[in-house]
Amino acid sequence: MLLHRVRPDLCRTNIDIAVLGDFKEFKEEETPGFAISVLTAMMPVILIAIATICSFILPESNPVNEAIQVVGAPDAAMLLSLLFAIWSMGFARKKTVSEISTSMTESVKQIAMMLLIIGGGGAFKQVLVDGGISDYVSLSDYVSSLFANLNMSPLIAAWLVAAVLRVCLGSATVASLTAAGLVAPMLAMSSVNPALMVLAVGAGSVIADHVNDAGFWMIKEYFGLSLKETFLSWTTATTVMSVTGLVSVLGLSLFI
Repeated sequence: MLLHRVRPDLCRTNIDIAVLGDFKEFKEEETPGFAISVLTAMMPVILIAIATICSFILPESNPVNEAIQVVGAPDAAMLLSLLFAIWSMGFARKKTVSEISTSMTESVKQIAMMLLIIGGGGAFKQVLVDGGISDYVSLSDYVSSLFANLNMSPLIAAWLVAAVLRVCLGSATVASLTAAGLVAPMLAMSSVNPALMVLAVGAGSVIADHVNDAGFWMIKEYFGLSLKETFLSWTTATTVMSVTGLVSVLGLSLFI
């Protein structure tokens, strides 16, 4: 409602999203079943989840476990899922090789530009990481001693470290993992609940999603927004979410 009052054009209902292709209304008999659709879409997640679970319950040197880990590797899981989709959405539905090929070609053409943009955003993030930004701030003793000399709550310090890393690196995963290592020594110097520190790091790692994150470009392309509109909507939303998370964690710290 707030975005609608400030910028009504951010809440458009009729958006021509070229990246998704032309709109077409299918008849029920033209669509695959619910179960096979869900299985096809979730296949990568299922394979990776099975591999993760087996890595904990089976010996590492077990041949069966080794085979499962190969199949459950992200690249292999995606390839196998693609082959399964070709069967479940193609051959199993009596489609010819020509029809399947045409469908795949059209699909790639529709998302090619978005993939290039997302890849560019991911590459930019990796340039920053490989350039040494994460290594430069990886001196946990220095960071912990720096905040120890300041009259600042460890929760705010943990959130701030994660937030700075997020803005610099773009990846919430890299920011949270790096920040966790940086603020770990602070736990030994304070009586803060470790769970609250984890929540503070998590809240800081989602702040201000912008151009160096692939997710930013996905939101822009899927919703047909301009850069300015994406900054006003998505970047603002992630910032509010992060600050709200910090406030919530500080509120919990009064009782835990």
